[in-house]
Amino acid sequence: MAICGPKLSLCGVIISAWGIVQLSLMGVFFYTNSVALVEDVPMEEEYSNEHDMITDLEAGYQQNALNCWIAALLYLVTLCVSVQQFWMNNRSTYSV
Repeated sequence: MAICGPKLSLCGVIISAWGIVQLSLMGVFFYTNSVALVEDVPMEEEYSNEHDMITDLEAGYQQNALNCWIAALLYLVTLCVSVQQFWMNNRSTYSV
């Protein structure tokens, strides 16, 4: 049963595929503690010692990597639904 039209399902396929690629790569970069993403890591304003700062920084990187991978998996679900809808809309035996 088709829920959405062919254009919307194709748009969902394209956006989901890009979301999976982008969020997977961002997850890898967060996992490897990329310096370019340090502004996206939640931290306190000031720390009393260096050890606490490094611990919070590493934990923040790992949490952001996990969040990116979870979001990529959610995009995978959206991709599956969009592909199924695109296939249903393009079947030759499908009748309205």
